[in-house]
Amino acid sequence: MTEQHKGTAFVTGASSGIGAIYAQRLAKRGYDLILAARNAERLSELAAKLTRETGRTVETVPADLGDRADLARVEAVLKSDRSITLLVNNAGFGGTAPLLASDVDKMQAMVDLNVTALMRLTYAAVPGFVARGGGAIINIASIVAIAPEILNGVYGASKAFVLAFSQSLRHELADKNIRIQAVLPGATATEFWGIAGTPVDHLPTEIVMSAEDMVDAALAGFDQGEFATIPALEEAALLKAYEDARQALMPNMSRSAPAARYKAV
Repeated sequence: MTEQHKGTAFVTGASSGIGAIYAQRLAKRGYDLILAARNAERLSELAAKLTRETGRTVETVPADLGDRADLARVEAVLKSDRSITLLVNNAGFGGTAPLLASDVDKMQAMVDLNVTALMRLTYAAVPGFVARGGGAIINIASIVAIAPEILNGVYGASKAFVLAFSQSLRHELADKNIRIQAVLPGATATEFWGIAGTPVDHLPTEIVMSAEDMVDAALAGFDQGEFATIPALEEAALLKAYEDARQALMPNMSRSAPAARYKAV
């Protein structure tokens, strides 16, 4: 039994892990789906499964979002399909190695996917949302957006972009009836870790959340109207204190004279 139809959710990185679980949960919530990922076979299998289970319409767009031609095809769908009401920017990959042990070309590919593709897909979707009177974007960031020392620096910086970009979108679109949520998962049990260079079974079990629990918590945060959701964070006051400190800094960072401590003696 599915809920009332809520339009179409476009989910990237949807063939496995977090993206596939978002697809399942959103279909059960009443969304039709458009799923994008590189693995066409997995996408087709997932689409057939979700249609059987939920009765929702599920389309697939096999695409490598790190490839400009494929990315342009996906952008075209977001610009033209008027049924889309939700974009889940989930596609991305990470790294665990430090700079001296990393391949700079792989770092560039990470930026292309985690930053450039997410930005371009958002730019493709938002004008339509505005024209149609509303919509929502869920951007999957990471706790490394605010703790970049934990993993590879380029990965942390790419997720810091996602968080900062989401903050700006929230500000710019506040009067356009467009919801923005940034999700900041901690360690999550998916294929991400093997691809990043540290298999998930090498991590302490007490810090690893199941992908199902992560997505369900993120969607609960979405339902509660949160902008930033850290699924493992027990004390919401800690995140509020972080944001309050950021807001307190804002009016004090640009002035006509240097701070007194920087003036020449």
